[in-house]
Amino acid sequence: MDFYRWILPVLRRFETEEAHRFAIWGLRSGLASLFYRATPDDPALAMMLWGKTFRNPVGLAAGFDKNAEASDAALKLGFGFVEVGGVTPKPQTGNPRPRLFRLDADRAVINRMGFNNEGLEVVAARLRARNRQLGPVAVNLGKNKDAADAAADYAALTEALAPLADFLVLNVSSPNTPGLRALQHTEALIGIVRAAKAARVRAMVATPPPLLLKIAPDLDSSELADIARVTLEEKLDGVVVSNTTVARPASLLSPLHTESGGLSGAPLLEPSTRVLRRMYELTRGAVPLIGVGGIAGGADAYAKIRAGASLVQFYSAMVFEGPGLIGRVKRELAVLLKRDGFNNVADAVGADHRQGANGLGAKA
Repeated sequence: MDFYRWILPVLRRFETEEAHRFAIWGLRSGLASLFYRATPDDPALAMMLWGKTFRNPVGLAAGFDKNAEASDAALKLGFGFVEVGGVTPKPQTGNPRPRLFRLDADRAVINRMGFNNEGLEVVAARLRARNRQLGPVAVNLGKNKDAADAAADYAALTEALAPLADFLVLNVSSPNTPGLRALQHTEALIGIVRAAKAARVRAMVATPPPLLLKIAPDLDSSELADIARVTLEEKLDGVVVSNTTVARPASLLSPLHTESGGLSGAPLLEPSTRVLRRMYELTRGAVPLIGVGGIAGGADAYAKIRAGASLVQFYSAMVFEGPGLIGRVKRELAVLLKRDGFNNVADAVGADHRQGANGLGAKA
């Protein structure tokens, strides 16, 4: 029997955020590794991106390990990479509790955490101590709630963490920090990107980490076009698609769906994949994309890869499935790649667009 199936009823007795803290402790203490061990990945899952080797394209999304407490442990469970954070320059407590809600009937989560984290210095110290041989670790960067100069916050984080991260993600799309999503508008976004790029130069790292942008799933077509243009013109290294959504689909069943904050999990799969597909089109496949939102199985990961993602991430589904989901997603993904005649993940990236161009129609 899956250990998580046994412990899940116990976890449900805890307030959601306390259950999350228990999960972090379980990883950090080594308890999870007693029950879950990564098996060798199918060679077809290996991916080379930004000059880095990913043993598989399946990553842990930001938000789970905000303070870089368990990145080594998560990699040992079988993730191909981990994104820690969001991290802000100064520690902050975030929004009042309760601020994390399980929507069991919808296989979804709503959070309004508000970039609660221990701050740059603590996270940097933990990243220095990690085992870099285990796999790539990215850092998600955010601004402090009271910051008067957002670009300065992102620059400070970039300069300090460039030597410690395998790639950096500019998070301007969390719905839980007032005014943050306005930073996706062209003028503000260019200012942040240029400040971060200059800071990366100042860090004087022999191999500077790639700089990515994380965007919201709620952008309209003109906003997406603007972001794609900035991405190309400013030579960003990638885009993470997407953050949580402020939308509330009519299909939601849980009474908790009225809570404010960002919705993630199963209801986000279709809208986030639609935005991913459009971003691939707008950037003409020239910029690596990371697909996030609603992944709960290998077919979901494969859909994002075919839509244009080079890597994928999940977090919310593990609330319901536990760590065993990591191996299942990878196994199912390898089967689907082989079923469709792809030798590796890279060959499948954007396959739906190539089919469409050939007049064959695109798979859903």
